[in-house]
Amino acid sequence: MAVRYELIKECKRTKARLGRLHTPHGVIDTPVFMPVGTQATVKAMTPEELKEMNAEIILSNTYHLFLRPGAELIREAGGLHRFMNWDRPILTDSGGFQVFSLGPLRKISEDGVTFKSHLDGSTHFMSPERATEVQTALGSDIIMAFDECTPYPSTREYTVAALERTTRWAARCKEAHIRDDQALFGIVQGGMYKDLRERSARELLEIGFPGFGIGGLSVGEPKPLMYEMLDYTIPCLPGDKPRYLMGVGSPDCLIEGVMRGVDMFDCVLPTRIARNGTVMTSSGRVVIKNAENARDFRPLDEECTCYTCRNYSRAYIRHLFKAEEILGLRLTTIHNLYFLLTLMTKVRRAITEDSLPELRNDFFAKYGYELEDF
Repeated sequence: MAVRYELIKECKRTKARLGRLHTPHGVIDTPVFMPVGTQATVKAMTPEELKEMNAEIILSNTYHLFLRPGAELIREAGGLHRFMNWDRPILTDSGGFQVFSLGPLRKISEDGVTFKSHLDGSTHFMSPERATEVQTALGSDIIMAFDECTPYPSTREYTVAALERTTRWAARCKEAHIRDDQALFGIVQGGMYKDLRERSARELLEIGFPGFGIGGLSVGEPKPLMYEMLDYTIPCLPGDKPRYLMGVGSPDCLIEGVMRGVDMFDCVLPTRIARNGTVMTSSGRVVIKNAENARDFRPLDEECTCYTCRNYSRAYIRHLFKAEEILGLRLTTIHNLYFLLTLMTKVRRAITEDSLPELRNDFFAKYGYELEDF
């Protein structure tokens, strides 16, 4: 079965859209937030817990799985779905962002990237063909082209070179792509330059992909600049294919991205800050380790119905963190993921009812974000 996008409804008041992404492992309602399972696990969570909170798709990382335990071992296990006991859709990124994040540990050539493992310093090589081959072995439903992620800030000269290489590599990924049951998405680059974003989208459209990632954003630039780049980029992409804003997961960015026409998001933010004791609530972030929570017997969020909020108090969870008990970070992780997945359910409902601007304004006012005209 090929991956197919179905457009259900376009918002009458914003550029948001409601859709369904059909994959061999199930249907995904969009807009969607994808929890990140970097190393074939969403940290601190079981697959059953993810299903209970209605996670429809998760993301895993090609770079990390390539290094450990290796793509061939996962192939022998029957693919990533069987290996990690997850029977719903999986998206794997190409590993490009991680490789380029290695800085002095990597060397770029036209053929690909030579890099040293962050685990043991061993030397490896990743090319567009190899990245596609690894993802083929993993058996994920959606795979990403190997791209050069442009850091922020970058000169126009560097950004042009990275864009051109990304386009050439995207064509090579498509040539190496052999599985009809996997959808290969191209990735739009172009840094913070309007014309380069438009050029990247145009060139990828000429190659032809069933979906498009929007890369090189949320890499340290101010949020207004990211929104400006989305405003430039999304109109260049086809309306009948999904748009995936890579590496974005704060509640405000999810809502703002949806209002500009984004369909898919992923980020380690909710699980990472949860392990550090920070939780998202309907009235803003709460640092559970703060002394003010020592005798607070309320749930993390009185409006939340997740397992954590139904059963445990702030005082108890703070105690767990202070005592360095594993349960504490599990409970905060459960809450943060549930919070974002529930937010996306509310967003989809608001698109159906053409009430997304009201949801945005209400949410921002309670969460503490500054309100600006959309």
